[in-house]
Amino acid sequence: MQFTEAPPQSLHQMTPFSNPTMNKSQIHRTLPWPGFPTSKSLGSFGDANCMEQLLVHCANAIESNDATLAQQILWVLNNVIATPDGDSNQRLTCGFLRALISRAAKTGSCKMLAAMANVHGNIAIDTHKFSIIELASFVDLTPWHRFGFTAANAAILEAVEGYSIIHIVDLSLTHCMQIPTLIDAIANRHEVPPLVKLTVATAMEDVPPKLDLSYEELGSKLVNFARSKNVMMEFRASPSGYKDGFATLIEQLRVQHLVYPESGEALVINCQMMLHYIPEETVNVAIPSANSNPYDFECSSTTSSFRTMFLKSLRSLDPTIVVLVDEDADLTSNDVVSRLRSAFNYLWIPYDTMDTFLPTGSKQRQWYEANICWKIENVIANEGFHRVERPETRSQWVQRMINADFRGISFGEDAVSEVKAMLDEHAAGWGLKKEEDNLVLTWKGHNVVFATAWLPAA
Repeated sequence: MQFTEAPPQSLHQMTPFSNPTMNKSQIHRTLPWPGFPTSKSLGSFGDANCMEQLLVHCANAIESNDATLAQQILWVLNNVIATPDGDSNQRLTCGFLRALISRAAKTGSCKMLAAMANVHGNIAIDTHKFSIIELASFVDLTPWHRFGFTAANAAILEAVEGYSIIHIVDLSLTHCMQIPTLIDAIANRHEVPPLVKLTVATAMEDVPPKLDLSYEELGSKLVNFARSKNVMMEFRASPSGYKDGFATLIEQLRVQHLVYPESGEALVINCQMMLHYIPEETVNVAIPSANSNPYDFECSSTTSSFRTMFLKSLRSLDPTIVVLVDEDADLTSNDVVSRLRSAFNYLWIPYDTMDTFLPTGSKQRQWYEANICWKIENVIANEGFHRVERPETRSQWVQRMINADFRGISFGEDAVSEVKAMLDEHAAGWGLKKEEDNLVLTWKGHNVVFATAWLPAA
């Protein structure tokens, strides 16, 4: 994606661009145009704060339908700053540049920019479909997912001690990649391992990372792996997804709980970076009776959100433990500029981590960063139910869980020790901190992912 045309008008000599309160005329006086030799001569233009401000001004121009200003800023971003094979900040900015062009094309604002996007080819992001081996290696690249797996496994093992049947409902973005290590831990912990029932939601095909085999095949592989560890496993795939708050899955669990109650069965709800895909908008609902399905709603004066409804439905199942792991960022704003700022100041982290161990041009880095570009585009270019990347901060999820009548429990010393041991296998920039009952993964001191564990409140 290259925009090489000259800008629509020539501009004055560049001055340093660092003031976030610049107005349009000031921007015109400061933007550099052809004739400036290299990005090395741009001084503050290589600074992340400058890149962010340019993106913000570009987003504002697109939203106000100022195609001339937007095109000028896009020229600077594309020809001077953003490059797909540059440093981490340049690659990050390149992802946002692509997303802004996509937004202009999708929303119809700045029709000239939309036409430019069509002229300059397909800007769709091609995300890789992983084999099982590739996905396992992908997950092992950083602690981004392993942190949650390690913390959750330790909490789950402690909670299910003494149960003869463990029913795990795995709501995981990485297609059950956590389960083999949990099965291995169960096998090593028990002389006679309990029966493990595994239920997964399958309707996540549109969100990366993507898998190149069906859930039936995945289930067969997991059952065979469990058998090799002398653990009996039953696998169920539920055709349920985030768009309606996993309503089908919840109803299936409710029916199993009411019709097929089994003594000694632990119900584990393992939520790994998937709940933030549930829509957070409020909908009109009817207050359900004690025995009714809370997803059977009709228009009324009472409003709730799918996330609230989902968590309250979980509480009604009286689970043994709920583990909630997610990204510690707030990308829910209805204002695209606010989302851009939040996303830019969070998603620099995966780009920065890649520079520590993956060389430019490696397939793994291309796959990893393509998934991040998909996230950026979804956050910036989409609205309504098409915008599914809506993480909330740890404090927001904690309040949601408390409102749904759960109480938080602290991770034990074993969990903390295992997470620290896992982090020792990765780059020195990763860290761990404990905030109240929760564990938080950090990169260079910045919060990345949080892990929380919950029991039904008395």
